[in-house]
This record gives sequence, C-alpha cells and structure tokens, in this order.
Amino acid sequence: MRSVAVIGIGKTPFGAFQNKDLRTLAVEAGEKCFRDANVWPSQVDSFFLGNFAGPSFTGQNHLAPYVSTALGMAGIPATRIEDACASSGSAFYHAWREVASGLSDVVMVAGAEKMTTQATSRVTEILAAAGDCATEIRAGSTFPSLFAMIARRHMYQYGTTREHLSAVAVKNHENGALNPDAQMRKVITLEQAMAGKPIAEPLNLYDCSLISDGAAAVMLAPAERASEFTDKPVRILGIAQASDFVALDQKADITTFPALRIAAQKAYGMAGVSPKDIQFAELHDCFTIAEIVAMEDLGFVERGQGGFFTAAGETRRSGKMPINASGGLKSKGHPVGATGAAQICDVVQQIRCEAGDRQLKRHGLGLAQNLGGSGATCVVSILGEI
Repeated sequence: MRSVAVIGIGKTPFGAFQNKDLRTLAVEAGEKCFRDANVWPSQVDSFFLGNFAGPSFTGQNHLAPYVSTALGMAGIPATRIEDACASSGSAFYHAWREVASGLSDVVMVAGAEKMTTQATSRVTEILAAAGDCATEIRAGSTFPSLFAMIARRHMYQYGTTREHLSAVAVKNHENGALNPDAQMRKVITLEQAMAGKPIAEPLNLYDCSLISDGAAAVMLAPAERASEFTDKPVRILGIAQASDFVALDQKADITTFPALRIAAQKAYGMAGVSPKDIQFAELHDCFTIAEIVAMEDLGFVERGQGGFFTAAGETRRSGKMPINASGGLKSKGHPVGATGAAQICDVVQQIRCEAGDRQLKRHGLGLAQNLGGSGATCVVSILGEI
C-alpha cells in the first residue's frame, strides 16, 4: 500500500443559506479545494461524494455525477457514499483506499448536505431513518431520544453529571466563536448551557447539534507525488472504518461504541502511535454525550472519566487534549453529509498552522472521528506532518 497525503482542502461556511442549493455548496467547496491543491479538474482520476439524505432533503437523487460534472469532472468514476452522519468520513476512507492501492493517483472527496429546506419535524424524521426503522423508529425513537438514553446510562454507571454535559457545550461554543466558518459563533456560560430548553431528558437544546447547510472537500494523492502539487501536504498516517448494530437495543453496553473502538485500534496500529501521542482531535459531538463517549473509546481517558476530564478544562485549547478546536458539530454546525470531510479540513488547517485564532500550540499529530447513527458506523483518521 502506498502512503497517501492530503494535498488540498476547501469548505464553505456552515449555516442556513436560502439562496444556495446542495450543488452550489458542493461546487463552492470543490473549487476552493482545486485552488488549494493546485489541481485542475482534468487531473482528477476519481470522485467520491459523502451525502446522507440529499434525495429526502432536496428531492434530487444521482448526486455524485450531479456534483462532479458541475465541477468540470465529467467522464471519471463518481460515487456517492451514504453512511448516515459518517458519509463523508467513509468517502474519505474509500478514497484513501483507492489511492493507497494504486488504482488512482488524484482523488477528490466532497461532503455536502442541504438540510434547511425542511421543517425541523421533517428533518428529525429524515435523520431518524439512520436508525432501525423496524424497531426503535417504529416505537417513536429519534436520535435525541437515543442519545438521551446513552447519556442517562452513562450518568448511572459512571457518575457523569448534567454539568459535565454542559461543559462540553460551553467549551465548543467558546471555540466556535473564533471560527469564521461556524454556524453558531456564540459564547455561552455554564448556567446558560444547563438552562437550555429541554429536548430529551437529560439533553437540552445546548446538548444537540444544529440543522445546517454546508460542504467540504479534500484532495488526495500519493505522498511521493505530493510535492508536485503543494508545499504543505499532510500525510494520512492511519485510517480505519468499522461497523456495529444499527439498533441501540442490540448493543451489550450503550455507554460505548464498539465500532469506534475497533476503528481506533486499527488506525493507531497503522500509524504506529498510541492515544497519548495524539496532540489534538476533532470528535463527532452530534450530542454532548457523544464527545464524552468518544474520548473514552479513543483511549484519551479511562472509561467513565470523560465528563470529569472535560469539566476540569482538559479538553479546552489550552488543556492536555484539545478537542474540537473548530467548535465541533455543536457550534460549527452539522450538515450531516459534510461533517466527516470538514473534520479532515479542520485537522489539516491545524497541522498547517492555518487555524487563525483557534491555532493550537501542539498541532503535529491530529485525529478525526466521524460517527454514523448511534454508533453503527465509525471512521477514525490520524494525520500528521510530512
């Protein structure tokens, strides 16, 4: 397998954009990526689009060629990847495999979602389809209610508190306020976070990610060719994808994500590093409890200690393990199909020292973790300097 590098990135701001459709957003991110990578559309061998529910949100299907041709890449393979919220993380994984195997040299990954075309109730219904429709969804479950169960069980088993959940939101809003591309650039206090409108006990409004529009794109090439395109390549040191049961009630312990643990173990092994070597991370905080579980499953802290670690300030930009310096899904926004690719962009920006006011002092080795559903899909990527 060949070593693979990220040679370019591009992303749109995340938010609610009445005058931009899905293709417009994807093209905006893709064109930024072309410029950043110094690549022409004619040089791209293959295209992967991460998108969860474009047909349901917008009515448009056959989305991969719909986007790739608009970017000037007619004729090449164009494939849409759907893995719920991990769609573009999965697209990134499959693009890496294609370059690493030698099948292609230059591959573009894009992630895009246009969610604000629908009312909140309909968005909730569309997102719920990433769960088990025959069982949990038929019984009325939504993802806020599923992650509320995870939070409640975590509280029972480990003593995690309402304050711990709110500390995640406060920290991510603090970071997002410094991110010019974030949807919610608003600093909040712990008191505000704890007093948010109830959504699904114990989760409130400040524990839940946003309904967002946006897109992100990443260009990959063999590391040995990276210097042909850019003087600031970032190497993919380790990457893995794993899966698990879709339904929450089929999991032996809902306070952990087995797919995350498996993907992390494989990615660490490939990169030849351990959790203590990772200098910063972008984690999938679709809900505040998801960030706490993720840092535990990744081995940053012992099981049950994620909430306490967060409340002690150790996940802030100045802490031992900075998490979601971008603002995370909670503040940056969560256009579902774009999230995984956007996380890669955020890690690359840190490694390149291009993160502006969010720039971390230790930024040479970063990790991105992208989760689908209530843990049925997980992609873990480890990136570092060349």
